[in-house]
Amino acid sequence: MSPPSTAVVYDHHGPPDTVTRLTEIPPVKITENDVCVRMLAAPINPADINKIEGVYPDRSPLPTVGGGEGVGIVHSVGSAVKALSPGDLVIRFPYIQGSWQTYIVQEQSMWHKIDKSTPIEYAATVSVNPVSALRMLDEFVTLKPGDSIVQNGATSITGQCIIQLARLRGIHSINIIRDKPGSDEVKERLMKLGADKVFTEKELDVKRVKNLLGDISEPILGLNCVGGNAATLVVKFLKQGGTMVTYGGMSKEPVTVSTSYFIFKDITLKGFWLQEWKLDQAKYRDWIDYLLALARAGKLKYEMEMVPFNDFHTALEKAMGKQGSRGKQVLKF
Repeated sequence: MSPPSTAVVYDHHGPPDTVTRLTEIPPVKITENDVCVRMLAAPINPADINKIEGVYPDRSPLPTVGGGEGVGIVHSVGSAVKALSPGDLVIRFPYIQGSWQTYIVQEQSMWHKIDKSTPIEYAATVSVNPVSALRMLDEFVTLKPGDSIVQNGATSITGQCIIQLARLRGIHSINIIRDKPGSDEVKERLMKLGADKVFTEKELDVKRVKNLLGDISEPILGLNCVGGNAATLVVKFLKQGGTMVTYGGMSKEPVTVSTSYFIFKDITLKGFWLQEWKLDQAKYRDWIDYLLALARAGKLKYEMEMVPFNDFHTALEKAMGKQGSRGKQVLKF
């Protein structure tokens, strides 16, 4: 049997800071192919919040434990498990509900062993946002050194990863951020990560945004996680035959594209949802290993805030924008 677990549970959908509760879960039987993991850290992703609210397309039966991503140490294994041993550092494959608890028992294929020198905050957060960034740079257009991309939501973890992964490949990035106090500081941080250009939305209120590119080529790929006017600005930058990929809608406003962009510029609009992407598990493990190697080498960085597990309500409020924060909220067990 596993040890008893402490978990964040919700019995019905609603505001995350009111419907979630901390509770004790009894020990669980460990069968021959199971692995029991003591969790170390798990992030709060937008999808986690949407699932609690009941607005996410994928709904788990209630009651359920929150969270869908995280890292831990193997506590014990079933008799038939050979690839994992107690003490191994493992990450949990994403979108399987239940990472916000101190002990998890799942079949061995749900866990991936990683290098023990990996910082836990990067191990906890690698399998959704960084993997999404990597796949979007590879799946939709063929990019080569000297090409450029444009994106909004550049301050998100996905946005920060896109900047760094593009720079490693010799690809230029044009980045759009919101108009708010401190934008100069944000620009400086993104430039240090490798951004070539960073503009606020207001700065792009000009007739020809492409005049702002200088000697950077017109982007062939645009990435949109905001919607509304921010998506329109991405499309404005694209070259003839360019593609915009939408992977989020933070503004909750629709993507509106002028008819002329379709007729005269042959713009293509695509969507990306990692959970429904056709993933080969072996390749997925390779992507994770590649990204974590970059993190260990200091070549992939993003802002996170570690919060004690018992203080998860504070972390939820920060993740929902009710309190100020710097970076993604990561629960530390």
